[in-house]
Amino acid sequence: MKPQNKRSARRSGPERPPSPTVSPAILARLREITHLALDLDGTIYKGGTLFACTRPFLAQLRELGIGCTFLTNNPSKSSADYLAHLGTMGLHVTADELYTSAQATIDWLRARHPHARRIFALGTPSMLAQFSAAGFVLTREEVDDEPDAVVIGFDQALAYARVCRAAWWIQRGKLFVATNPDRVCPTDQPTVLVDCGSICAMLEKATGRAPDIVLGKPDPAMLDGILARHSLRPSQIAMVGDRLYTDILMAHRAGAFGVLVLTGEAKADDAAEAAQPPHLTVPSLAELGALLAAVHLPLPR
Repeated sequence: MKPQNKRSARRSGPERPPSPTVSPAILARLREITHLALDLDGTIYKGGTLFACTRPFLAQLRELGIGCTFLTNNPSKSSADYLAHLGTMGLHVTADELYTSAQATIDWLRARHPHARRIFALGTPSMLAQFSAAGFVLTREEVDDEPDAVVIGFDQALAYARVCRAAWWIQRGKLFVATNPDRVCPTDQPTVLVDCGSICAMLEKATGRAPDIVLGKPDPAMLDGILARHSLRPSQIAMVGDRLYTDILMAHRAGAFGVLVLTGEAKADDAAEAAQPPHLTVPSLAELGALLAAVHLPLPR
């Protein structure tokens, strides 16, 4: 079924791409959507490059009265850093429209292990500063500076001695927390950015222990705050991202609508072969915007 946008004549602005062919059941699901959880890297931008469709898509959401929250599994930047980064791309986002895996990790430790205040962490200076600001004590590499927990994040300056110390504490039974499961970080540069999941795999091989908890997507708790904040049912939110094993898996676990964009890690063949495929696969945000416009009335001007 080719969705017909009968309201297009009443809209102004740039021409929208044609809507992908989808089933009536998917169109019905899209009519329920009132909020989008949007992944960042690989969905909104790639590395330092904003996708051409991003600004028109976000403007379209405002026109349709659909809210959005930006979610990222990348803990390497603080919330302030992310807001500044988005600002340099011309995207004006507020702090309550952003949620990172570092924030999720801090919230989880506070709620589940309130006495774990001393941590040995692998991560960027910005990530470590977030934990310090939240009241955690960052322990040093010395063996007599004992932590309550080991926290592993996306560490872009990974030091061998610190990896060895992390393995030492993990081997001795300390709480082992990963901020996110991502194996690589999307980039527009000619390199592979090894992410938290790969670092944890190395530590698991060395110690014989997997993380006790892996925060970030696909943990459905990443969506809980959005649902509560906006009084939403899971059926009213769509998780939009470029990864099957984080974004789409979380949508399934949370009972939300999972939209895969093919601008990042996953390809169309990956989606077709997935054990839990996305509810909808689109080339980019532009095509998702066309579908939403086909089933939602714009706000009165």
